[in-house]
Amino acid sequence: AVQLVESGGGSVQAGGSLRLSCAASGAAVSRSHMGWFRQAPGKEREGVAALDRSGHILYAGSAKGRFTISDDGGNNLYLQMTSLKPEDTAEYYCAIGKQAGLDPSTYYYWGQGTQVTVSS
Repeated sequence: AVQLVESGGGSVQAGGSLRLSCAASGAAVSRSHMGWFRQAPGKEREGVAALDRSGHILYAGSAKGRFTISDDGGNNLYLQMTSLKPEDTAEYYCAIGKQAGLDPSTYYYWGQGTQVTVSS
């Protein structure tokens, strides 16, 4: 069975940085379409960054220039987040999808999430 486990969330002040990790078992990250998503209270889940199995990367406008998605060639996916803003506060999830992109509906394996809180 495929399992995704996120870690690295926490509380930071605006302008700070965090690095999220996603450890996959039962699937090879480097051979899958992967994505990072987030969901704030009362809001829909939204795509933040995606890395397809060809190595192509896509970022949401809110993430461009501040977030970096990467993998280690094995079973780990990362999201380096810098210049964090209070509006980045959300539960962050990694996921495996059937196609590359930022649409959560195309992803079918999800982790349990890790909370990121950015204070002003």
